[in-house]
Amino acid sequence: MAKKFRKIGVLTSGGDAPGMNAAIRAIARSAIDDGLEVVGIKGGYSGLIHNELIELSARSVSNIVYTGGSFLFTDRCPEFKTPEGIAKAIETCKKNEIDAIVAIGGDGTFRGATDLTNHGIPTIGVTGTIDNDITATDYAVGFDTAMNTALNAIDCIHDTIESHARCMVVEVMGRNCGQIALNVGIAAGATAVVIPEIKFDLEACIEKILKMKENGKRSHIIVVAEGVFNPDGTHFSESLVKIIEERTGIETKFDRLGYIVRGGKPTLRDRLAASRMGDMAVKLLLAGESNKVICEINSQIVPVDINYALVLDRMYKNTLKDGDLDRFTPEEIGSMKATCAIRSANIKKLYDLSLEMAK
Repeated sequence: MAKKFRKIGVLTSGGDAPGMNAAIRAIARSAIDDGLEVVGIKGGYSGLIHNELIELSARSVSNIVYTGGSFLFTDRCPEFKTPEGIAKAIETCKKNEIDAIVAIGGDGTFRGATDLTNHGIPTIGVTGTIDNDITATDYAVGFDTAMNTALNAIDCIHDTIESHARCMVVEVMGRNCGQIALNVGIAAGATAVVIPEIKFDLEACIEKILKMKENGKRSHIIVVAEGVFNPDGTHFSESLVKIIEERTGIETKFDRLGYIVRGGKPTLRDRLAASRMGDMAVKLLLAGESNKVICEINSQIVPVDINYALVLDRMYKNTLKDGDLDRFTPEEIGSMKATCAIRSANIKKLYDLSLEMAK
């Protein structure tokens, strides 16, 4: 029988993502509609440790759906990884009679959610990260807004480089995932895209730029994911500028979009996904579920076991630890491998498209 909840908490953790506020709003209003009290935990897991709470009402979350960032603020909290930090967080829950928590964020957020669940506080995760690097979900809240923000910036850059017949190397965020760079590169008409997932053919890129120049093309955009590095650990994007200029004779500049990609008003896509995920998180808690992460798979909003999601992510990123797969059946492991293969194949298809479009 499902546990009877009276009060739930909601927090955002890790890097902020546009649409997090829409998720907070959905969680609060869905819970209130079911007769629950809702408290916002300020500053992620740090706020849970230090008892920084605010009451949320239907009115207090009005209008936040329009804004980027996190209405509750966010943090990366090393202290929560310690037994002492977890103990303080649990004490905050008990002191304030918080029966369950919805945590919005990425993989680090979900590891924290598992810790809470294991200590008796049922927790559900909502996927929110601009990088879209959570393997268990096709889509994470914040991804669409980040892509559109980067695309708008590159469109503006293009006006200048076309006027001056220049090449611009633009680095975009995404951590070790190249999905922002890849999608934006195609949409921006980039001459080349450089991502961590696929080996970059520098010689082919230089040859293509020279051929385009001969055919009268005045400007070139090269979009590089921030997770691509040189062997010495420096960013490849910066060194690529000098290589292109020396090898092609085209004046080449560098622009790192950086944290601008995290901000801005969330798009319809992100507001809708966040609202659907937040609503499902509350419904799962009321149905007695916990230790789940809300994902979008084949356009459907579905729950996935957090442990499964975390191990699947490590499998895709080649960071599996000894014993990670021991708890799963051969069928589940096979499903993980199939998901990894599909994700890799989809990225390869998009990458091939980026090459075809660059003429």
